[in-house]
Amino acid sequence: MKTDSNMNELNSVKLSPHFQLREFLKLGKYPENIPTIQVVANLSYGCHFLLEPARLEVGPIIINSGFRCETVNRKVGGVVNSQHLIGQAADIHPSDPAQFSKLVEYLKKCPYTDQLLTGSGWLHISWAPFSNPRHFIRIGYYR
Repeated sequence: MKTDSNMNELNSVKLSPHFQLREFLKLGKYPENIPTIQVVANLSYGCHFLLEPARLEVGPIIINSGFRCETVNRKVGGVVNSQHLIGQAADIHPSDPAQFSKLVEYLKKCPYTDQLLTGSGWLHISWAPFSNPRHFIRIGYYR
């Protein structure tokens, strides 16, 4: 059962020095979006190996979407096999739009990038903690 106390606890979890779990859950908008401990571990991996190093390159990064439970994934039109469902993806953008190209270039070269798909001013990044990253990159994928 979800309680305000549970949500407060989730909102206070730090995944890495600059990223908090609440950024990936959006519980204010989607209170049903409760992750498992494996999802939290997967998100932490992505923060440590992709997002924190990228932040060093471009400055603060905004998380548009992170973990999505099945209900939320359906609401937002996500694909049925989305890596968002298991905490292995995020849709992001740099807080400084002028840093977008630099962020894309960094993530293209990062050995932990599983998938990189760009849109207009934002990008989808995924990671694969339990397998070799595919390094699937499509610039301009979302139009």
